[in-house]
Amino acid sequence: MLRLAPPGFLRFSQTNSFDIIYGGGESNVAVSLANYGIPVSFVTRLPKNDLGECALMEMRKRGVGVEDIIFGGDRLGIYFLETGAVSRGSKVIYDRAHSAIAQIKSGMIDWEKVFEGAQWFHWTGITPAISQGAADVCLEAVQKASELGITVSTDLNYRAKLWKYGVEPEGIMTKLTSYCDIILGNEEDAEKHFGIKPEGLDITTQGHDVKAEAFLSVCQQMMEKFPRAKKVITTLRGSLSASHNTWAGVMYDGTTLFESPQYQITHIVDRVGGGDSFMGGLIYGLLKYPGDDQNALNFAVAASCLKHTIKGDANLVTVEEVRKLMGGDASGRVAR
Repeated sequence: MLRLAPPGFLRFSQTNSFDIIYGGGESNVAVSLANYGIPVSFVTRLPKNDLGECALMEMRKRGVGVEDIIFGGDRLGIYFLETGAVSRGSKVIYDRAHSAIAQIKSGMIDWEKVFEGAQWFHWTGITPAISQGAADVCLEAVQKASELGITVSTDLNYRAKLWKYGVEPEGIMTKLTSYCDIILGNEEDAEKHFGIKPEGLDITTQGHDVKAEAFLSVCQQMMEKFPRAKKVITTLRGSLSASHNTWAGVMYDGTTLFESPQYQITHIVDRVGGGDSFMGGLIYGLLKYPGDDQNALNFAVAASCLKHTIKGDANLVTVEEVRKLMGGDASGRVAR
């Protein structure tokens, strides 16, 4: 999709121009994995026009496979972003109605062909929120992936402004998530999609002091609701302000709650795509460090910490840069 944002920290009412960035939940994950050297293909529907071609070229430029993208429809989905600072939060306005992906229908994608040679499929809660057609196609995908024995992961990504086509999210998301082996979601995702809450925590008033232990109950409730899930992961964002966050994560495998180090992100450049960069790092970590969930989690948190320093939707860091931060070097010194 297309992101249009006023330059810097200007408000919508102040700007005379918009910066253009191509991105989106699943595509951001794909870019991260491509940066880490993992062969990856992006599946979507784009309009056959210049903007669709620009989005396609952006994927190619980042090393993401585009052979599974189909074309149709009249327009590319858009979102407008006003970047917040200090005590002023960011604002997002979606313009995705009648977009190519919103008008996708069952049967348009040959999932049998798409999944040839694949070992992992990732989707986000944004896709089924767009339209009934997008939800139906997403269900086709997870069912076929499950049938073929492919690992399925999701980032629940609740977006209140997108669920506008007359259905409640819980029914659709419960069915889709039931096919997942790996589930990522924060406290809002769990509550809004499934009514699951962390015990003893109000994120709006205690968001500056997020404790990993508070989310153990969420992870346990999620595993009880979705018995197929092998791992439930939560990012821990402590928001002191729009410009200063703490960042960490936890992973629960049904027995052990793994906790990552906590990072202080004191001067956020761009927090959009933070969860996507975490998921990209987590998939890489689980593939590269099998049996070492702690290392996989630490890689994901460090990767997404670095994403907050990069303008745009996607994380453009290397494995070496992530490992450097994991090793304790957060100095930001010039490499000569």
